Amino acid sequence: MNDVVRPSMSDGLPDPMPAEITALRESTAPVWIFAYGSLMWDPDFPRAEAEPALLSGYHRSFCLYSYDYRGTGMRPGLTLGLDRGGACRGIALRLPSKTLAAQLDSLWAREMTAPRVYDMRLLPVRTACGSRKAFSFTVRRDHADYAGRLSPEAAARIIAGATGRRGACRDYLADTVSHLAGLGIADASLQRLAKRVEALATAPA
Repeated sequence: MNDVVRPSMSDGLPDPMPAEITALRESTAPVWIFAYGSLMWDPDFPRAEAEPALLSGYHRSFCLYSYDYRGTGMRPGLTLGLDRGGACRGIALRLPSKTLAAQLDSLWAREMTAPRVYDMRLLPVRTACGSRKAFSFTVRRDHADYAGRLSPEAAARIIAGATGRRGACRDYLADTVSHLAGLGIADASLQRLAKRVEALATAPA
């Protein structure tokens, strides 16, 4: 299988783009992406259509160590990934057909800067219009950056104490919870985690 490397939009180089993903750049069929984090509210990420969607079999989780954006090598933070088990409410986004190739390249460079941390899987999602297939970035549990199933207390302590190039990890969590609420998506696990982090941040030294 021949791989094509696309330009990176960050400090690191993105994963090579597999041939089956490269082929989508010339697709005449609609290409849908399941967004579960910042892609849902990023105004700079174009979309031709957007509709609420439910992905079964995966859940939104702070399961990836961050050694740059939200932490450091000495004190890593955590970032979100789609991990196996449960379900996740998000948004199905259709990429614009006229700029499909450029948007796929941009999306790949954005999501795949940590080598092989995700698999880009075509998975069924449920929407108000019925079932459709959407590409989803699911975490690889065999990756060194995978934090595993951390206890809520362990995750809260990591998030409360980590800061990286893009700011404090606890702000990333708070912004995520706030944006999800603004979209009408209640994530009880993240809300409980945010309360634990807030309690740690305000506790006496």
